[in-house]
Amino acid sequence: MSLLAVQDLAVSRGGMRAVEGVSFALEPGQALILRGPNGIGKTTLLRTVAGLQPALEGRIDMAGDCVAYAAHADGLKGALTVTENLRFWSSVFDGGPVAPALMAMDLEHLADRPAAALSAGQKRRLGLARLLVSGRPLWVLDEPTVSLDAPSVARFGVAVRAHLAGGGAALMATHIDLGLDEARVLDLTPYRARPGRDARPAGFNEAFA
Repeated sequence: MSLLAVQDLAVSRGGMRAVEGVSFALEPGQALILRGPNGIGKTTLLRTVAGLQPALEGRIDMAGDCVAYAAHADGLKGALTVTENLRFWSSVFDGGPVAPALMAMDLEHLADRPAAALSAGQKRRLGLARLLVSGRPLWVLDEPTVSLDAPSVARFGVAVRAHLAGGGAALMATHIDLGLDEARVLDLTPYRARPGRDARPAGFNEAFA
């Protein structure tokens, strides 16, 4: 059974259609990497799948509360320690234990440090560690390795592979090699929207514009 099924999806960005007619499915253990030139709509598509904005057309079928989304914002509370941040997010998601996430992202030696005192790379690792405590089977990732050095990229790749091996799935936009040899690649270039098409969601009411 698919964790995610997308059919004939069309999305918009800034009042303009970005991509249209996009279809794919993700089964447990599968990863799909979105590719395409800057501005084509990778981030917009990911945000739509994550439920952060409506689709223009098409269907997105998945179980409720199955998505953990990670984008450019790390979602951290600066006054809380590394451990306290992860405990907070675990409680939000009704997720799992903190200790394995600290170990996976090499944060154990920073466990008691306030998030505000972390470097950019350390904050990024902590932001990604949220995925590991979420307990959500579908990870939706927008350029997840920004600010990470090479060892941290490799460490995150290990975490993604472990997630897939445990029956999870991942949908991501990245140009970095995470060592996911089994991942499929979907180039969005052929799905670029034709000019002049309506960029309002189905059911759009001008009275609320």
